[in-house]
Amino acid sequence: MDWTEVLQRIQSGEDERTELGRFRSWSEKDWLESVCALANTEGGLVVLGVANDGRIDGVPMDAEEVQERLTNAIHNGLNAPVQARLGRRQDAQGWVHWIEVGRMRGPEPLRHRGRVLVRRGRGNDEPTGSELQELYNTYGLVFTEERVVPGTSADAIAPQAFRDYMQRKGVDLDAEPGMALEIDLYNREVLGRDFDGALRATLFGLLCFGKDPQGYPPTRNLWVDLVAYAGTERGAAVLLAGEARGRLDEQVQRAEGWLRALGHGERYVGIERTEQWPVPLAAFRECVVNAVAHRDYSILGSRVLVEVFDDRVVVTSPGALPNHKRPESVLAGGTPRSRNEAIANVLWDLRLMEQRGSGYPRMIRAMRAFNGTVPQLEHDKDERWVRVTLRRTAAATPSS
Repeated sequence: MDWTEVLQRIQSGEDERTELGRFRSWSEKDWLESVCALANTEGGLVVLGVANDGRIDGVPMDAEEVQERLTNAIHNGLNAPVQARLGRRQDAQGWVHWIEVGRMRGPEPLRHRGRVLVRRGRGNDEPTGSELQELYNTYGLVFTEERVVPGTSADAIAPQAFRDYMQRKGVDLDAEPGMALEIDLYNREVLGRDFDGALRATLFGLLCFGKDPQGYPPTRNLWVDLVAYAGTERGAAVLLAGEARGRLDEQVQRAEGWLRALGHGERYVGIERTEQWPVPLAAFRECVVNAVAHRDYSILGSRVLVEVFDDRVVVTSPGALPNHKRPESVLAGGTPRSRNEAIANVLWDLRLMEQRGSGYPRMIRAMRAFNGTVPQLEHDKDERWVRVTLRRTAAATPSS
């Protein structure tokens, strides 16, 4: 939102989508209450440095410090981070700061000092019992692959990507000329209906068939971060860093391409020469596929992280193991339970995943053949992450 739009909102005065407020000291927190209420309702704009009558009197503090502290507050001042964009403008009467608040949809409604708030007219109020129930119904328990992504539309989906996928499944969409593509996308849960009835891309649809999967606030961090170190610790110099963005199949392919860019050695068995990568490519690919397929997409602002050290490759995925799975069961190839069934099915159809439940056993076989080691699987239920470590070298044999 630019200054012209903000000025128009100031001139129009406060309403259900606009909050104006003076800001004279850091003890004032009413603005954060308005951020909470707006985010729980339909989103809106909070403008600081403006009196209720629309008169600009400015924020009498260092502009950089104000932006920094506002950013910290919207990330840490409520029970969950808020999706918001900050702006500022130096007027003749002083600095004006504004916060463009997105409509929040997460695991539960936002709370300010323990209170759930909604926007009514020009005020912030606690919801009635029926309103609170509706609010919880709206949020749902988690932000999962079936939920629509705010700000998207049917145009967020790349038709050719979807057509290619369906053709691979043996479905010719052109053989059904009477059905509009949007209806087919809706029937297959690539699109869903928002509360206003508009068709929007689901998280599943955007990540698997989107034109710009990372182009929206809820999905901007849903990609794979890649970094290689010149040593065995994170404090070592960075050799190569990268980002695997795009649709999920593209993320897997780009992560593998990045690993290949690190180079490889040669290994001779008799007179036959074979290329030797930091770890077997099949094992690495399985790690990344599992990470993007099974990560917890309700944890916003987090990314899958691939780290390459001198002695190991580590892939960390947001979220604990799904559906109460134990590491021992996962490594043994126990009954597969996916947190994101639709996403996992697409990756399986694209042959990026093999037979469900066979991934870790095949990874174990590949690592044993490579250097006699087995993958290490860790998870932390409290911190909510899963980590797989592939050893680049076998453990040293103790001397007798």
